[in-house]
Amino acid sequence: MPIIETPPPRPHRLSLEAIDAAATLIHPLFRNSPQFECEPLAHAVGAASLLLKLETANPLRSFKGRGADFFMHRNAASLAGRTLVCATAGNWGQAMAWVCRARGWPLVVYSATTANPLKLERMRAMGAEVRLVGDDFDASKDAARRFCDESGAVFVEDGRDAAIAEGAGTIGVELLAGGGPPAFDVLLVPLGNGALLTGVGRWVKAHAPGVQVIGVAAAAADAMAVSWREGRVIDRDSARTIADGIAVRRPVPEAVADMAGTVDDVLLVNEASIERAMKLVFATAGLVVEPAGVAGIAAAIEHAPLRGRRLATVLCGSNLTEAQMARWLTL
Repeated sequence: MPIIETPPPRPHRLSLEAIDAAATLIHPLFRNSPQFECEPLAHAVGAASLLLKLETANPLRSFKGRGADFFMHRNAASLAGRTLVCATAGNWGQAMAWVCRARGWPLVVYSATTANPLKLERMRAMGAEVRLVGDDFDASKDAARRFCDESGAVFVEDGRDAAIAEGAGTIGVELLAGGGPPAFDVLLVPLGNGALLTGVGRWVKAHAPGVQVIGVAAAAADAMAVSWREGRVIDRDSARTIADGIAVRRPVPEAVADMAGTVDDVLLVNEASIERAMKLVFATAGLVVEPAGVAGIAAAIEHAPLRGRRLATVLCGSNLTEAQMARWLTL
């Protein structure tokens, strides 16, 4: 009988060495964000304990600066003198505007006509040229690509370049800092374009393999969740959720592939759970967090198997307008 040799597993696209390097290279403003156990919130959702990683205490009010800054560290030499372009629901565009302004580089941002006006205002204030095209994030992304094809500008797509996810992976380094056993058994991470989940999950699975890494997507924007389950990219016709930061209907193929071997499960949450999660985080922890940022808390509310578990989650954005705060945070 012939001997069949099993091919060695392909190396993961995201490098642990790069994540480790990013933990010291990215700007100090985005590193070492607060993390703490919140007993009142744990009690409210029925968890044994709940560790919050607060990625809102920086000038961008989101985690996106980590990936944008590390991307620039890795690619500055090859991109110098080029016009950069990105598409965004708001937070990625702010991060790119921040790193481009720091280098004096031009940036063109494409957003949907329905984008959060606070996020648009902040991008413009940091010097980006903002173009509003289409009625959702993926439509604006299509327009950004067309512009780059016609002009020769460089499209920087969140979730596609490995360095973006590796920068986000530094959150995992901080979650496990200290050397002892992790304080949590389940890590709940919002799932949009995938850079946050794959970057953090890559580090956590390598250094604490017993921790369950679970992505959380909005049920109304389930393209990434379904693509992961099917093992192939599946588009949706719409992504109508209040959680604009994770409202993806056309997944990034590289990000879907990066989830393999890194993600244990993906849970879906409904709009009511997202709204309740925002109110609970505000009432128990005194924190203003946008819909996408509370996806992990929404999962703890909605999914009974998480009750009684030691949980951790990343609160990954807090860019809400006054009208949104009045609507979603009023108890």
